[in-house]
Amino acid sequence: MDPDDPARAASPAIRVASVPHRDPYVDAVLPAGVVRVGREQGPSPWLDPAYLTAHADEVDVVHVHRGYGHLPEDEIVCFTEAIRRTGVPLVTTVHQLRDPAQLVQSRHEAHLRALLATAEVVFTLTPGAADEIADRFGRTPIVVAHPSVAAPDPEIGGERGLVGLALRESPCVPDPAVVVRAALHGALNGGGRLRVFVEPGYRLPHLGDLAESEALELDVLDEARWPAQLQELHAAVLPESCGTHSTELEICRDVGTRVIAPSCGWFADQWSDVVTYGNDEVHGFDPVSLNGAVAAALTRPAPRPADRVWREQQRTAVQDVHAQVYAQLAGDRVAP
Repeated sequence: MDPDDPARAASPAIRVASVPHRDPYVDAVLPAGVVRVGREQGPSPWLDPAYLTAHADEVDVVHVHRGYGHLPEDEIVCFTEAIRRTGVPLVTTVHQLRDPAQLVQSRHEAHLRALLATAEVVFTLTPGAADEIADRFGRTPIVVAHPSVAAPDPEIGGERGLVGLALRESPCVPDPAVVVRAALHGALNGGGRLRVFVEPGYRLPHLGDLAESEALELDVLDEARWPAQLQELHAAVLPESCGTHSTELEICRDVGTRVIAPSCGWFADQWSDVVTYGNDEVHGFDPVSLNGAVAAALTRPAPRPADRVWREQQRTAVQDVHAQVYAQLAGDRVAP
């Protein structure tokens, strides 16, 4: 259809309910002109079958990204049944094939199986993840790049040799004391030092003699300043032993910080310019590998921040793909 066609210009905006309603990725991929439907705070009501059924005429597409890990398996099944019953088109983006927030992965597997069996369109972020989804679930996803979610601050400079490691409460992080020890030794071997970030209230493990090292410092992880905190580093370690993609990796790419990524997931597909170390569910955590990876990362200059023009073009292209999918699904729903 001609974009200048008055009929098209007069067509109503497509109403999309994203789950979650907002986060950096959701905000980055949502096309201009789409009406975002839902409430700002709390768990998304659109995952509630009763709510979905009652408000099905108020939305054109439901797009599930994440934010469902807390639900029992049968509740996701009930949600997908309501999707089929109401005829609301479902789109899902697979960010994690293994969820770092869950100790027992069988529930996440069941969630994915229900969503992927119901979604009319499936997105994911890397070719490797797409192949894994095809092998495990029999669906062929559309691969879209993870768009830019941060911009470098021209007032902040990275400190050569400074390595960052964020410790969060997660069942997928190996023994934190062992991770800190390996990262610190790698930083020392590379002529640098280690900064450990902890969330407020996080109970730091006993570090013994490490606590006395002048090459080790502690800082509070500030989510509001996290891109700036990452920009101050030469390299950042991702410590989880499970997971598929990382928004943190994309922030590092945006601000010019090298990433030391675990061997699990598809981080190297997400950005080829990473240093990988052994840390996955099959082989476990290899401290010697992390030691070597940190030292190797410090021998390389920090990458330049991603070109902003290219990143904006990339984000526009990702938004265009989403706009096309939403328009097709909304059109199919109302077609006679």
